Order: sequence, then structure tokens, then C-alpha cells
Amino acid sequence: MNMSLRQLFAPALLAVALMPLAFSANAGHHNSTGIDREAMQERMEEYRQEAYQRAGLSEEQQTALNEAHAEHRDAMLSLREEHQAQVAEILTEEEQQTLRDAMREMHAERHGERRQGEGAHGKRDCERRGHHSEPAEESAAE
Repeated sequence: MNMSLRQLFAPALLAVALMPLAFSANAGHHNSTGIDREAMQERMEEYRQEAYQRAGLSEEQQTALNEAHAEHRDAMLSLREEHQAQVAEILTEEEQQTLRDAMREMHAERHGERRQGEGAHGKRDCERRGHHSEPAEESAAE
């Protein structure tokens, strides 16, 4: 298999670049639960820089990726603000809070169902990652 370094590392770099976006997109929600947004962003930046170094990226590539990440993050934050404004036009503050509460309840229920008897990742995640202890024939039969 003749893969270039770019092809080999592209999925990993994309994942590293997108991770902070998931955190920043939910920053408003996390602030209400006591998570320190600045500390989290700092950890993600350190993680991203370590990945760049492990991948052997040049300073120019790292700078370009950091700029692309910043542009994408700003665009996502702007889009999130637009979405929040649209929601505010549709729902009152009380209705928004009721919806958030319902979504948290549903998340807790699903999270609880996944954990019952299957460990933290759930059975399918473990099978995909190769952590499941059942023989391959039994896993495939399910």
C-alpha cells in the first residue's frame, strides 16, 4: 500500500482540527455546567500542536492549519449566534429552557441505556475498536 503522508494523516488532522469546534459550539451549554472554557481551549490547542509535531508538519503547515482552524471556529460561532437568534424568534426563553431540559433528559436516558451492562463505550463501540471479549463468530451473529 503506497499512501502518502498527507493521505495517511489527513483524517487524523481533520479530527484534531474539528474537536475544538465541537467544544466551542457547545460552549454556552458547558459554561452553565461549570466547565472552564478557556482552560479547555488551551488543552485543545496543546493537543493540536502535539499532533502537528508528531505528524512532522512544517512550521508553515502548522501556521496554515491554525489559521484555517481559527477561521472555521469564527464561522461556526457566527453561525451558532444566527441559529440562537432564529430560535429566540420562535420560542420564548421559558420554552427554550423547557426544550433544553427535555433534551438533557433524553440524553441522560440514552446514556444510561448504553451503559447498562455494556461498559462505558457500549457493545458496538467495543466491537469496532476490537475491545470486545466475545469470539468473532458470536459477534458477527448478532
